[in-house]
Amino acid sequence: MSQDQPWPGNGTGIAEAPAQRTTLPPTAADTSPENPWPLRLLSEKLKAHIDRVPPTWVEGQIIELNRRNSVTYLTLRDTDAEASFSLVAWGSVMSRLDVPLQPGSRVVAQIKPDLYIKTGRLSMQTRDIRPVGLGDLLARLERLRQALAAEGLFADARKKPLPMLPHRIGLITGRDSDAKKDVMRNASLRWPAVAFEVREVAVQGVSAVAQVMQALAELDAMPEVDVIVIARGGGSLEDLLPFSSEDLVRAVAAAQTPVVSAIGHEADRPLLDEVADLRASTPTDAAKRIVPDVGEELDRIARARALLARSVETMLRHESERLAAMRSRPVLANPQGMLQARADDLQRLSTRAYGCIRAAVDRDRDRIAHLRAQVRALSPQNTLDRGYAVVQVPGGAVLRDPQDAPPGTRLRVRVAAGELAADVVP
Repeated sequence: MSQDQPWPGNGTGIAEAPAQRTTLPPTAADTSPENPWPLRLLSEKLKAHIDRVPPTWVEGQIIELNRRNSVTYLTLRDTDAEASFSLVAWGSVMSRLDVPLQPGSRVVAQIKPDLYIKTGRLSMQTRDIRPVGLGDLLARLERLRQALAAEGLFADARKKPLPMLPHRIGLITGRDSDAKKDVMRNASLRWPAVAFEVREVAVQGVSAVAQVMQALAELDAMPEVDVIVIARGGGSLEDLLPFSSEDLVRAVAAAQTPVVSAIGHEADRPLLDEVADLRASTPTDAAKRIVPDVGEELDRIARARALLARSVETMLRHESERLAAMRSRPVLANPQGMLQARADDLQRLSTRAYGCIRAAVDRDRDRIAHLRAQVRALSPQNTLDRGYAVVQVPGGAVLRDPQDAPPGTRLRVRVAAGELAADVVP
């Protein structure tokens, strides 16, 4: 029946409203209790939508495998998360494998979702399946290593220095693991006052990445945690794959707290070793490198104090010798001699200065006396003293010509002892 065909009535009168519909809703959002889709229509539309999904290559681990005649039923689980799918593989697909698959195998498979309309059951049809070998894993890890290194996540410049003496250490490790005991025991032996904030998580399996990242986020958010150690006691390449997860590597690179990787595997280094701020070869090595040894530090303090005491004693001895040498110098042995020499110099210079001043005064006194004699010799008074007189006409002018004093002129005559008046007579 097409969507445009009307629904037939049922003759009971119960579903009168649906019977009166002439068309079905064009989309699922348009359906309602009064105007629903028939179930087969939903199945058809889901089938058409799912058929448009292209075949997809996925990776996972086989946790269940059942063979029934020519059909194999598999349960494939994600390697880093709690997610799984049931797959169906026909005999033609399984026959292409050189080695039969077993539960626990890591595979890549090309799957195509398929919906069986009659039951609405979704199945994953496996078109191809291939086991992932050790070489494939190593090649994939190497490609990821190069890509992350190109981004600068492994650069030494971005690595944070560890604190000299962490007060609290964040420890991410397996539940009741030897790695946990090694780190805590050796760190406490080296520095008894150290404290730990422990997060016990799965360190392998599908939940390892999520649990380690959650523990890392919790410890990184705690301001009292100075350094975070991620520890595990080694393992096979497959066991260590969670520590090469790109999500975990980026989480460690984004952490604000210094992170120490102590996975304890030398042959195949996980990517966590590359991005961590410090890589320790073993959990025990991590404990030795994140906290100082209290005995060694006390020895260093004792040596430093001894060196400081020797340095102070040497300095005091040198300064005492310098003081003794300075006190033995003449200027300090007989300080009065220096003062007496300066006093003698002062007396000599003072006598010389006084002599120079007296000589200058005598010379100037003689010069003044000579000048006084010259002035006196040239003085009009001295001329008067020799019997001369000065005759002045009225007005004060000196009389030099008799014609300037006609008879009757009143003259003023100055002599050495005074002056007198005289009249000019004819």
